[in-house]
Amino acid sequence: MTIWQAIILAIVEGITEFLPVSSTGHMIIASSVMGISHLDFTKMFTVNIQFGAILSVVVLYWKRFFQSTDFYFKLFVAFLPAAVLGFLLNDIIDSMLENVVVVAISLLVGGIILIFIDRIANDETREREITYFDALKIGFFQCIAMIPGVSRSASTIIGGMLQGLSRKQAAEFSFFLAVPTMAAAGGYKLLKTYDTIQASDIQTLLIGNVIAFVVAMLAIKFFINFLTKYGFKVFGYYRIILGIILLALLASGYKLDIV
Repeated sequence: MTIWQAIILAIVEGITEFLPVSSTGHMIIASSVMGISHLDFTKMFTVNIQFGAILSVVVLYWKRFFQSTDFYFKLFVAFLPAAVLGFLLNDIIDSMLENVVVVAISLLVGGIILIFIDRIANDETREREITYFDALKIGFFQCIAMIPGVSRSASTIIGGMLQGLSRKQAAEFSFFLAVPTMAAAGGYKLLKTYDTIQASDIQTLLIGNVIAFVVAMLAIKFFINFLTKYGFKVFGYYRIILGIILLALLASGYKLDIV
């Protein structure tokens, strides 16, 4: 992986991590298009640069992280399902990360759901206190995003809206939940591959995280305003179009799987 390839992947991560379009799916597609070898470092890089993205949440919402211990307990409850299933299914998840077909189908199905979610989950509900049971159910929705292309952001926001939360409240809880979830995933991947990291790789990781941090801050601000005003439809149509394009390319024999 060259520095320029790392920069492009970091930009893709920063833009898509908190949008309901699947950051993992887009990085798999970007890696495939650029012909990046799917070595241990590449896998670790695509997960590790999420540290930069989650730091943007901490910076933008730093006051919320000091509001009460109850806030942390609820995040922990929501984090548990993904922590347990992620550990048990790690090898299966890794194998799916190499398959663009899975990403294409997930994008298509997820897009259809996003088009209709605003009708199913009414956004007229006023903001209310999130209960522990709400947090647990949102945590189980997050587990669906272990399938590449599903989108952690979309699954948790939809899970929150189905509990009666407003779009904005569900989106913000999704951002907060990303912090322990992505930190754990990145830390675990780093522990598994740290002995393969070379001195030159450290510079690549630092550059990737800085770029992901800056881009993610801008993406979060855009997404909250856009989601509050317009809902999910645009993202749904985008996912459907991208999913159809990928399936068409694969059906024509175009090689997209990561090499």
